[in-house]
Amino acid sequence: MRPIIRGTAAAKPRNSRYAVRRIWQVFQGKRWALLAASSFALGSVFASTIGPWQLGKATDLLVQAVASGQFDPSLFLGQLAWVACIYLIASGLNLAQAWLITDLVQGVGRQLREAAQHKLSRVLLSWYDTQPRGEVLSRFTNDIDNMVQSLQQVASQAMLSLLTIVGVLTMMLILSPLLAAVSVLAILISAGLAKLIAGKARPHFANQWRETGHLNATVEESFSGQTLIRVFGARERVEARFDTQNRALVKASLTAQIFSAMIQPVTMFVSNLAYISVVSFGAFRVLSGPLSLGELQAFMQYIRQVGQPVSQLGNMAAQVQSALASAERVFELLDAPEMSLDSDVSGQLPTPLQGHVVFDHVSFRYQPDQPLFEDVSLEAKPGQTLAIVGPTGAGKTTLVNLLMRFYEIDKGVIRLDGVDVQDLSRTELRNAMGMVLQDTWLFTGTVHDNIAYGCAHARRDEVVMAAKRCQFDDFVRTLPKGYDTVLDNAGESLSQGQRQLLTIARAFMLDAPVLILDEATSSVDTRTEVLIQKALNELRVGRTSFVIAHRLSTIHDADLIIYMEAGSVREVGTHAQLMAQKGGYWQLNGHKAKEYEVEEAETV
Repeated sequence: MRPIIRGTAAAKPRNSRYAVRRIWQVFQGKRWALLAASSFALGSVFASTIGPWQLGKATDLLVQAVASGQFDPSLFLGQLAWVACIYLIASGLNLAQAWLITDLVQGVGRQLREAAQHKLSRVLLSWYDTQPRGEVLSRFTNDIDNMVQSLQQVASQAMLSLLTIVGVLTMMLILSPLLAAVSVLAILISAGLAKLIAGKARPHFANQWRETGHLNATVEESFSGQTLIRVFGARERVEARFDTQNRALVKASLTAQIFSAMIQPVTMFVSNLAYISVVSFGAFRVLSGPLSLGELQAFMQYIRQVGQPVSQLGNMAAQVQSALASAERVFELLDAPEMSLDSDVSGQLPTPLQGHVVFDHVSFRYQPDQPLFEDVSLEAKPGQTLAIVGPTGAGKTTLVNLLMRFYEIDKGVIRLDGVDVQDLSRTELRNAMGMVLQDTWLFTGTVHDNIAYGCAHARRDEVVMAAKRCQFDDFVRTLPKGYDTVLDNAGESLSQGQRQLLTIARAFMLDAPVLILDEATSSVDTRTEVLIQKALNELRVGRTSFVIAHRLSTIHDADLIIYMEAGSVREVGTHAQLMAQKGGYWQLNGHKAKEYEVEEAETV
């Protein structure tokens, strides 16, 4: 992947010049294709430009024949055939140029999408915490598509239009410098007006794409939260919010399109005034002698021929502003801060891995002025189960996120089997850990592929064994195609309990020595809950397990219970030891137990 396309954390879009420079950098790797397209465009314009001149010669031949009374059909028809060949060549070169530009720009679009996908896998998780999903998707799809489509039209038309204007003005100067001056004045006036209007339109295009992202975020939230919306009777509130944002989008789009639509009528009006002036003054020049009728005909064709690219450039001014607005949003995505590279890692985990985890005076903060995790020290010996409890915001999830290096610590050291996790590649570190989360994630694919996710070369018998170990195999056997049954829409056809069992089977497949378990709190039937708990108990055997506990009754047998509060470890011990201390954990197990479980369920 080209670094220029991917972007860096240091570079941030500031204005349209920055966006133009970045777009140009993207195209620099396509120099030969651009050169070929430019050559075809130059040839097409040259042929189109001499066409009216040669047609004017045919007219003069006819006028001279009428005046002299001697008409040679072969000479006249030969001239017309030559004109037809010229226009045929121009069309062929134009087609070749358009094909090259289309292939070039679509290739750039593919690279931008690949760069965006690569960025999403490298960006800091803290960035996701501040970005609505719909907004990110809008940049990934709508903005890149708008940018590519606009670039395709602009790159193809702008090249031809500019070359056509230069070529036609050159021929005009050869035929009549005086009439050419009138045309140049009209072009300058049209260009000035188009630039003025496009400049007014640009902030409205930026607002249009920003509102599009906001609306996409609202739609995505409404779609994914449809069950809760209906349960809490929030349909009218959601529809009111959608209506407000939809109106804002319509208002922004309408304003941008009004400015965009103004450009062509204004430039056409100026072109028509220029045409009237040239025809009137040219007729006088023909009658007075300096200009022939054929030359006037050619000049009239040229004035029409130059009017079209001027009008196209005016329309493109609005397209360019829309493309730049999208480009800035795309490059903001590509320039989002990334995780540090793993190229400098020097550590290596021992074999076999035991699963000995140590937090040594670890501190972490999401924001520089907001400490979240302060001077935390704890130890998990191989095979131990550590349950982590505490009020919402205590730092329970943060602890395991730091262990997995989803976030980088500010101070202290985290060690796995004596190796600083900062000295390990993220891939090696995370391959040593299995996760079972409350928010199950399945993808569109077969049951087999979902269980084997992360194990590229898994055999069918291994997948079946993993499913049997978590009591999921019996259910799979009832599906129409068993393990080859395709799960659509992220496995929505499965119940919450079945999705939990599938993710537990996935953890069995990975067979990692360290397990991170976010206990289930969703409502499932009693039988499924028993199956899930039995599967989790078996999964924890022989593994160092970190359990983010939401139900206190499920962790009484944990080797160590860690009670956290306000980002600090306040109590560490067994259930009996912490109950005897009558501290925060004791309070959670007493009159606050119900409040804790309800609060945790709502948080998750």
